[in-house]
Amino acid sequence: MTTSRPRPQANIYKDNEHPFAQYVRILGKGKRGSRSLTYDEALHAFGMILDDEVEDVQLGAFLMLLRVKEESVDELAGFVQATKDRIQLPPLQIDLDWSSYAGKRKHYPWFLLAALTLAKHGYRIFMHGAAGHTINRLYTEDVLPKLGHEICHNSQQVEQALLKYNFAYMPLAAFSPKLGDIIEMRNLMGLRSPVHTLARLINPLNAPVTLQAIFHPAYRASHQQAALRLGYQNTAVIKGEGGEFERNPDARTLVVGIQNGTGYELEWPMLNAARSDAEEAFDLDHFIAVWQGTAEHAYGYQAITGTLALALYSLQKADSIEGALNLAQQLWQQRHEK
Repeated sequence: MTTSRPRPQANIYKDNEHPFAQYVRILGKGKRGSRSLTYDEALHAFGMILDDEVEDVQLGAFLMLLRVKEESVDELAGFVQATKDRIQLPPLQIDLDWSSYAGKRKHYPWFLLAALTLAKHGYRIFMHGAAGHTINRLYTEDVLPKLGHEICHNSQQVEQALLKYNFAYMPLAAFSPKLGDIIEMRNLMGLRSPVHTLARLINPLNAPVTLQAIFHPAYRASHQQAALRLGYQNTAVIKGEGGEFERNPDARTLVVGIQNGTGYELEWPMLNAARSDAEEAFDLDHFIAVWQGTAEHAYGYQAITGTLALALYSLQKADSIEGALNLAQQLWQQRHEK
């Protein structure tokens, strides 16, 4: 007995152009004919994507054309605003929005201990990210449960975590399922998509201060300018270790940020004279012991306090690099006294 194969769906757009086709054409009309989307075009185009009004083939073409061209500031801002317009989270008081989308490969996620130290001292932190989209990396979602922090999948869990710990982590897929699906296409496409960039800018709970890390230095300025376009008042963008918002103590760190609505650049000095070796393997028991104070890690101490200093400066709790580092070291030493 033979079974007949299902007939392919008829092309219902053979006589009438799909409404989204215009945006693919704008990006892909050749070297001379193509251009970037305006803010309004980006806002509408990405809204269509988030509302599932786009065919899969169009989505793939759109994302890869953007990947080759690289997103303009207006495109980034339009994509982020379309996302923010569709997020349904209740207003919660947050001090700091901390994005975490890269995962770690060479060093432990010391930035997590910096964030939790701030939380211990009363700063309310909302962290968001995604896991598993790039192989061979250790993600925030893998580590937080081992530190006693559950992953939040709805607004009630976020509110409870903030009340209990001053810290909550929510995956991208929990507050924007469509973006969660798209970011998982990393291994299907073989390339990262603009979602990896725009997700860091979302600031889902509209915190007054945002921290963003990039991997490629050229993105520092576009993140800063997009944040300004979105009306963010206080932002810090760095080339973080492994792509996370974590100060690399072996290198100088250029902060391209916003303070009280005005853009600035400030270079922070390296903290180590010699380059540190990468971890041969991740031993989370040792990582937890450093947090608990029963073990030490020289590189980790510099990364934690250096990252803490960046956050404190961004929160305007110190007005100098030296003052921020001194306060960071003090908060780290007193983390279990609270």
